Amino acid sequence: MSDRAVAVVRAGALTTVQDLGRTGYAHLGVPRSGALDPGAVRLVNRLLGNEEGAAVLETTLTGCAVRPRCAVTVVVGGAPCPVTVDGRPAAWGSAVRVGPGSLLEVGAAVRGLRSYVGFGGGVAVDPVLGSRSTDLLSGLGPAPLTDGEVLPLGAAAAVRGSVDAPPWPGPPDELVLRVRPGPRDDWFTPDALRTLATGVWRVSSASNRIGLRTEGPSLERAVVRELPSEGMVLGAVQVPPDGRPVVFLADHPTTGGYPVVAVVREADLASAAQAVPGMVVRFVPYR
Repeated sequence: MSDRAVAVVRAGALTTVQDLGRTGYAHLGVPRSGALDPGAVRLVNRLLGNEEGAAVLETTLTGCAVRPRCAVTVVVGGAPCPVTVDGRPAAWGSAVRVGPGSLLEVGAAVRGLRSYVGFGGGVAVDPVLGSRSTDLLSGLGPAPLTDGEVLPLGAAAAVRGSVDAPPWPGPPDELVLRVRPGPRDDWFTPDALRTLATGVWRVSSASNRIGLRTEGPSLERAVVRELPSEGMVLGAVQVPPDGRPVVFLADHPTTGGYPVVAVVREADLASAAQAVPGMVVRFVPYR
């Protein structure tokens, strides 16, 4: 393997390779996958001079540690967290030069849930269906990182443009998700629809990259018969038998058999990437 690579020293709770996803295959049953916070990925890559869709590492809560085999420029963004190089504090949210053999430590998130670690040239694992993203549901793409693994890096841009570090949006204090009703809102009682628009839920610890699960009021169905499997889109708010909404995220299945009461505006889903267990969730109807 080329020296243009990084070795994984500490993989953390869940660290995956992610880019902007593999679009255009839902009709074949292939989820989009990709980073849960695509805006953070674009900003990391902009600061590195990479293409906006270059692959990065997405960490979950506990961060990770890597040791580059070559000198490389790194940006850590997304959820704020401590960053060190060989034990010395380094900048979060702006470009940092890391020498060959140095230890880059990305610490636990101090707010939010998922941090993004980008490298000049991007993570160059083999693409599958045009994307390097790990899909936890289908198993496409590289497996989640393990200690001792070595990841190849792409060639860094010959000239990195001068870009000031822009302000990073902080993780929300509560998760407000704008939703359009339907396509199966008529399967729920009027009281359930009022509850959806006015109720308060909390993020469940059972949430993952497939879906954000909630704890709180149950939505009562007016139609209780079984529903044939239907196509599912990113942001679909599906209601399983317990009545508590589940918001489908990047690794969601492409079909499902429970009714979808509403669909979240896609621009609001990045906030779900940083929603920690216990955070308040509100659904706000819009048209």
